Amino acid sequence: MAAKTGVIKAKRARAIPARVDLLLVADMVEAKSRVLDVGCGDGTLLRLLAEEKGVDARGIELSQRGVNDCVAKGLSVIQGDADTDLADYPDNAFDYVILSQTLQATRQPRTVLEHMLRIGRHAIVSFPNFGHWRIRLQVAFGGRMPVTRNLSCSWYDTPNIHFCTIQDFVALVREIDAKIERGVALDRFGAPLAYGEPWIWNFFGEQGVFRLTRKR
Repeated sequence: MAAKTGVIKAKRARAIPARVDLLLVADMVEAKSRVLDVGCGDGTLLRLLAEEKGVDARGIELSQRGVNDCVAKGLSVIQGDADTDLADYPDNAFDYVILSQTLQATRQPRTVLEHMLRIGRHAIVSFPNFGHWRIRLQVAFGGRMPVTRNLSCSWYDTPNIHFCTIQDFVALVREIDAKIERGVALDRFGAPLAYGEPWIWNFFGEQGVFRLTRKR
């Protein structure tokens, strides 16, 4: 029995990602549901969801390397671009459509988000918060574009083209007539902020994670 328990713990340890926000995203997904992970990278989240939640996990990834990594893990992933290829998916094809740390790298964030809510009952989005106080200080007193753990690339080689704050995102959700079902702001250590006031999230949250749905 002890040996069997050790094997189970080892399997769970392999499934736990280094990024804390992925655990939070996984917690927002219902077991046995249909999931599309847009910009799924190397498939860490998809594998976590498949192993821990038993979901029907599908993915779309822009880089060939990422697709190869996912396929090597036995995941169902195709190569594609969120800005152009989500339009090809039918309405209500999935229960959850996930966009993790990718919204700021899309060319048309609003359109991408609208497609996510069209093809899924729920959309889950995580992104770095450009309103965090450390970023404000770097710009105000350093006079240069910020580099942080969540925004680790220099301005000249970053894939991010549409930086936003948590308040910007909440405003966009209102503009597209969607509803926030659950929202969490994480501090620099990946822990949820204790207070839910918008200005506190916007000032102290290094990243935001939101689950959305369409208004009925």
